[in-house]
Amino acid sequence: MELILWRHADAHDGTPDAERKLTAKGKRQARRVAKWLRKRLPEDARILASPAVRAQRTARELSRRFETVAAVGLSARADGLLKAAGWPDAGESTVVVVGHQPTLGEAAALALTGRAAPWSLQKGALIWITSSDGGDVTLVAAVTPDLA
Repeated sequence: MELILWRHADAHDGTPDAERKLTAKGKRQARRVAKWLRKRLPEDARILASPAVRAQRTARELSRRFETVAAVGLSARADGLLKAAGWPDAGESTVVVVGHQPTLGEAAALALTGRAAPWSLQKGALIWITSSDGGDVTLVAAVTPDLA
């Protein structure tokens, strides 16, 4: 299984939290990382996005259909996020999760080490992890908007 954890791009401050929109910088970040991802994602990749506006707008930059999933939203937990993605048992599938900190960092730590830890992802950045049938887990890529 291929799991891509993508943090939403830069968003305006404000309330309610779920309604915050991307800044101009955030729109550029989302476009850059989406362009990088489109070149590498298989056509049948499944994309899960938080219901929050900033995550929805980030996911839209992929120009593909995506599912809005509360289990990857603002109140998500690392174990629940991984379960929603099917990690690590979804076979040959590729799943992209567009969500939030601190959950994405904790989920990356849990997937790679077996323990949730307070890892941080920069806004707009992603971590790509793979799991083999033998149970080996490998970090494939860590990409920030500046590197995409």
